[in-house]
Amino acid sequence: MEPHYLQHLSGGSDKDVILGDLMTQYGNDVWNFAFFLTRHADAADDLTQDVFLSVYDKLYSFRGECSVKSWLLTITRNKSLNYLKSAFIRKVTLVDYVIRKGSSRSAEAELFDRLETRHIWATLMRIPRKFREILLLNAHYQLTNKEISILLEIPEATVKTRLHRARKKLSDMLNNDYQGGE
Repeated sequence: MEPHYLQHLSGGSDKDVILGDLMTQYGNDVWNFAFFLTRHADAADDLTQDVFLSVYDKLYSFRGECSVKSWLLTITRNKSLNYLKSAFIRKVTLVDYVIRKGSSRSAEAELFDRLETRHIWATLMRIPRKFREILLLNAHYQLTNKEISILLEIPEATVKTRLHRARKKLSDMLNNDYQGGE
């Protein structure tokens, strides 16, 4: 892991500039992970703001024991899980799916690619969260097993096992869908 300048900050550093850099570099990753966990764009917006507010308050506490990305994703995960556990969300949220609006290109190949991608993402969203999380952190964010184990606070062997099971579960579900005629 490469050392990051955050671990060498002093009280005289300009927190606004540093926060701007972090938001520019990692803002999309934080929002996407929050959205992936909550499945609500509005919640992802709020959680992203909350994450960066927490980072602003705790900026000088970064020790460099992990990468900045995994530090931010850990904060995002914790805030997202707290959000999902809150009584307000359990009682008030009525719709548990996302309706995407967008335009499609006229090329048939592009259409089929998009349909395939949507189908894979829809299938991924059907597997349990502990497996979705592992796949997303490994495949999309390209975190190592060690970084994932630190982020999720589980042993590295558990990460490997869950990753294997998640891939198998996703593969089986996709194969069943294709054999079923979808």
